[in-house]
Amino acid sequence: MSTPETVGTHAARWVHALTQAPELQAMALAIVGQHPDVALPVADTPAVVFTHDAPAYQAAKVAALALGFVEADAELLALAWQAQTQDTGAFNSHWPTKPHHFGIRAQPRANAFAPCPELGLYAVLPDAAWCGRMARAGVPTVQLRFKSEDASAIALEVQAAVEAVRGTGALLFINDHWEAAIAAGAYGVHLGQEDMAEAPIQTIRAAGLRLGLSTHGYAEMLKADAHSPSYMALGAVYPTTLKRMATAPQGAGRLKRYAALMGHLPLVAIGGIDEAKLSEVMASGVGSVAMVRQLIASPTPETTAAALMARMLSR
Repeated sequence: MSTPETVGTHAARWVHALTQAPELQAMALAIVGQHPDVALPVADTPAVVFTHDAPAYQAAKVAALALGFVEADAELLALAWQAQTQDTGAFNSHWPTKPHHFGIRAQPRANAFAPCPELGLYAVLPDAAWCGRMARAGVPTVQLRFKSEDASAIALEVQAAVEAVRGTGALLFINDHWEAAIAAGAYGVHLGQEDMAEAPIQTIRAAGLRLGLSTHGYAEMLKADAHSPSYMALGAVYPTTLKRMATAPQGAGRLKRYAALMGHLPLVAIGGIDEAKLSEVMASGVGSVAMVRQLIASPTPETTAAALMARMLSR
């Protein structure tokens, strides 16, 4: 696996491949040199499409592509760098993390979902029995990720999960199945990007449920933020075999920048996180960590959950 230093050197070589303009090279290399921890390997030379003439924008676009950001994220980063440059009156290589530089609306918002607290250890679980077990173990947030095409089975499992956590204090989110979640009176719903585009967001909001949304980079974060959700999930942080991911693992360096930008929401880090990586993830500034296999594969899930929660509280 590449280290940040070797990937950063690789990115610096890509800067020269992406632009021959000395001024842009110098500015882009300043960005790459200061932020090697956000770099992902670039296999093929990406095409550079500029939509503005400003040097700060163009240099940042080159740097973002060289660092391995996908086109949509590179464009948003470049625009934010230009906005930051206009604000300060001069280009600098500091990573933009101010919401208004990305066009993020100020708070409060008329379309905001009901808020939720910091979610702490967030257990993603396959059935109602697991939800009840982890809720009784003191896990503050549980998600039912029940996979079925049978509407009746889904409704029964969601209702069972609501009953299983009743009286425990755990917050129950239902993955995808928003209709069943509303009918059963669940605390909230969690949607992925595709589900977010298809689900009736206003209906979920009107029902009083909290909403969590999955994101994988800047473009998806801004799209999700437009719905003013109750929380936002950021991932996948590390490689995971539990789901087929359309995007590469983001890494702790990017997670830290995402958390700085989206600090107006409770944030959940997800994807390949285990006990060994917990400290690095919590240092990013997120308030919650989602875990799947670390709990359900443990021979003593309650003991594992207690240890994880203690470590999170001691950060």
